[in-house]
Amino acid sequence: MENHASLKSWPEVAPRLIAVAAGRAPADLVIRGGQWVNVHSREIVPGHDIAIAEGRFAAIGPNLSYAIGPDTEVIEAHGRYMIPGLCDAHMHIESGMLIPAEFAAAVIPHGTTSMFTDPHEIANVLGLQGVRMMHDEALMQPINIFTQMPSCAPSAPGLETTGFEITPEDVAEAMGWPGIIGLGEMMNFPGVVAGDAKMLAEIAATQNARKTVGGHYASPDLGRAFAAYAAGGPADDHEGTCEADAIARVRQGMRSMMRLGSAWYDVQSQITAVTEKGLDPRNFILCTDDCHSGTLVHEGHMNRVYRHAVACGAEPLVALQMCTINTATHFGLERELGSIAPGRRADLILTSDLRALPVELVIARGVTVAKDGVLLAKCPHYPWPDAARKTVHLGKRLSAADFAIAAPAGANSVTARVIGVVENQAPTKALTAELDVVDGIVPADPSRDVAQIALVERHRGTGGVVNGFVSGFGYKGRMALGSTVAHDSHHMIVVGTDREMMAAAANRLGELGGGITVWKDGAEIAHVPLPIAGLMSDAPAAEVAAAASRMVAAMAECGSTLNNAYMQHSLLALVVIPELRISDLGLVDVTTFKLTDLFA
Repeated sequence: MENHASLKSWPEVAPRLIAVAAGRAPADLVIRGGQWVNVHSREIVPGHDIAIAEGRFAAIGPNLSYAIGPDTEVIEAHGRYMIPGLCDAHMHIESGMLIPAEFAAAVIPHGTTSMFTDPHEIANVLGLQGVRMMHDEALMQPINIFTQMPSCAPSAPGLETTGFEITPEDVAEAMGWPGIIGLGEMMNFPGVVAGDAKMLAEIAATQNARKTVGGHYASPDLGRAFAAYAAGGPADDHEGTCEADAIARVRQGMRSMMRLGSAWYDVQSQITAVTEKGLDPRNFILCTDDCHSGTLVHEGHMNRVYRHAVACGAEPLVALQMCTINTATHFGLERELGSIAPGRRADLILTSDLRALPVELVIARGVTVAKDGVLLAKCPHYPWPDAARKTVHLGKRLSAADFAIAAPAGANSVTARVIGVVENQAPTKALTAELDVVDGIVPADPSRDVAQIALVERHRGTGGVVNGFVSGFGYKGRMALGSTVAHDSHHMIVVGTDREMMAAAANRLGELGGGITVWKDGAEIAHVPLPIAGLMSDAPAAEVAAAASRMVAAMAECGSTLNNAYMQHSLLALVVIPELRISDLGLVDVTTFKLTDLFA
C-alpha cells in the first residue's frame, strides 16, 4: 500500500533518478507525447515525455524513449496536457462529513493529489487524540494529505465550552509528528491582536519548528487591528471577501487564499486584484475551506475551483499556479510537489482541455489512481475506536419545555435579538424582531421568517439548552432540524418552528450518536448518520451525498429556499465570525466578543 512512509525521499532515490535521466537505467513509467504544462516558467511545452521512477519525476524531455525498458509502463498522452496534480491549500475534511480515507476516495478522481487539512472540528470534540487519528489516517492514503495542528479549541475562549481544549503544549508536541505541516487557522484574531500569551505561544511553537502558521482574520477592519494580526505571524488568510482584503494581505507579506467551497464564493470578488489590478499572482492561492459530500460527488473539488477562477477571468496557467506551485511554495514544499519537475512527487493529471479541465487520468506518486472519473486506488481506513464513535452525551431525554423561551414578567411582546443568515456568506447579521408573548412564552413566528434556535450541550451531558431566534431560512409549518455539526464547538444546533419537533430532533441525534435529522409534522423525514465524533461517516461519499441530498430536499420541504442552507445552519455557533452567534454560554455579539441578552 502506497503511503507517506513508503515514498522515499528525493535524496534517497537521487541515484536512481539520475541513472534514469542519463539513460543508464529504465524508468518505472514513461508518459509519451504530451504537452508539458510548466508552472515554474508559466508556459506550455509541446511534444514532451515524462519519465517516472520511485514515485518521483526523473526527467522531462522531448524524447525519453531511451528510458523505456522491458518492464517500463508506457502511457500515451496523445497530445494532451500534462499538468501537476491539484493542491487544496486550506480545508476541513470533516466538512465533507467523511473520514479522510473516504474524502480522498471522493477527490482523487477530480485530480486532487495534495491537501492541507485543519482538523479543528474533531479537535473540539476529541482534542489531541482526535487530531492524531485524523493525522494517522491521512498518512495511510495514496495521495498527500498534510495536517495542520488546530490552533483554537475553543475558537473564542470565554465565549464557548468545547469537548476539549488545545494548549500550546499540544501544539508543540504535534509539531514533531511526521505529517504535521504547520498550525491551523488562527481564528482567535482578537487574541493575537491583544497579545494573548496562549495564542502567541502556539504561533511561536510553530515558527520555532520552522512550519507555516495559518491565518483567519474575519474582520473588515484593515487598520491597526489587521496590522497587529499580521505582525503576530499568520502567513496566510482565507477570510477575505473583497478585492481590498486580498490586496491588504499580500501587501503585508501574507498569501491571499481565495476560497470556493460549498457555500463560500469568495474568488470572483478578490481575483480582480490579479486580473484587473495586476498584482503578482504567485502570492494568491485557491482553496475550498469547506466542501460537503454532495459538492464533491456532483461538482468536483479543486478542479471546480480552478474552472471557476478561469471563468472569473484568470488566465488558465495563472489559475493553475494558484492551485499547484503557489500552494507548495507557501508550505515550504516547492522542491517536493506542486510541479512537474525532476525530483518532485510524480503527481499529475492528463487532460484534453486546459480551460474545461476534464480529468482524464490521475497519477499520484507514480501510480495511476484514477481514470475517466473512476477511482483505481485503495484508500484504507483507520480503526476508529469507540471513544470516537460515542460522543453525543445529552445527560437526559429532552422535552418541549427545554426549548421554551420565557418572556420578561408581564410582557405582552418583546424586542428579541435575531441571528440573520446571509446567503452564501459566513457572516451573519444582528437583527431584531418584535415578537408576541403567548402564555408567558415567546414562540417562533414563521409568518415573519423568525424560527427558534437552540444550542444543546452534548460533550459532557449537562442537559444544558440555550435558546434564541434566527431568521433567513424561510421555514414554515411544524418542523425542526438538528445537527451535531456545529462549527466550531460542535455541540448540537437545533433550528425549528415547533418546540416538540425540536426536542424530537435532539433526542434522535442522541440515538444516532451524531449526525443530522429533519422533522416535520411529528415525524422524521430525513437523516444523515455521522457516527465518527458526530461529524463524519465512514461510508463512501456517494452514500453520504445521497443521504445529504435527501436532507437538503427535506429542508426545502420545510420551506427553506437558501442556497446551501445546511452549511449556514452548521455555522450558527461559529463565535469568531460576526455579527451574532449562539454558544452554550448564551448569545454572542461577535463585533464586541461579548455575551449579549436575548431581549433588547
